[in-house]
Amino acid sequence: MTHFTGKAALLALSIISFSASASHWGYEGEGAPEHWGELDDAYKTCKNGVNQSPVNIDTTAKAHLSPLQTHYSEGPVSLTNNGHTIQASEKAGTHDSITLDKQSWILQQFHFHAPSENTVHGKKYAMEMHLVHKNAEGELVVVAVMFDQGAANPELEKLWAMMPGQTGQNVSITSNLNLNKLLPTDKTFWRFSGSLTTPPCSEGVIWIVLKHPLTLSREQLEKFTHTMHHDNNRPVQSLHGRVVVE
Repeated sequence: MTHFTGKAALLALSIISFSASASHWGYEGEGAPEHWGELDDAYKTCKNGVNQSPVNIDTTAKAHLSPLQTHYSEGPVSLTNNGHTIQASEKAGTHDSITLDKQSWILQQFHFHAPSENTVHGKKYAMEMHLVHKNAEGELVVVAVMFDQGAANPELEKLWAMMPGQTGQNVSITSNLNLNKLLPTDKTFWRFSGSLTTPPCSEGVIWIVLKHPLTLSREQLEKFTHTMHHDNNRPVQSLHGRVVVE
């Protein structure tokens, strides 16, 4: 087992926590987001952190951002219903990655929230996909893709066709999923420093929110929400002086 220290340990733990269906946090009742910080000492950052995600992207600053380079050729190997989301996981040793800040960040998994967690000028999108990447130091970049309700999404349908209906259920992905088709052609983005949007809400996460949304059909959205049984979006958090750049 790989051992991490400091911030890297927290971030590594955070990826693992997404797979734990036994967690007592959730999106409703006593385990709802407003209570996360009191549920466990390990979750204190959810309440006390000042660089929390998601955020409302409204006022932005212009910056000379290097283009996002994606290198997705393999795709995920398993799809899990962990009770909090539907998560697609990459195999160990995958070459799926992005290049950002002259570093390589390896794709670990991607998952979905409906409605969206991040908002733009107060607008919630129908769904948001988070692609979670990790560098050699264990630091994280999350690339977020928004979905509006509209035309059906053929690539998404490959995953939805095998969506596990029960919490804790895991299935192997047998379809030839082209992850590049779950990204917009124009990859311009907003960037900010934030956190994971689930306990333990670890900070130090780079957020890349792609500006151009994709679409999914009403039926595709309903299949996800009916499987989850509830909305699975954390409310937007205060920026506390952070600047969103583009």
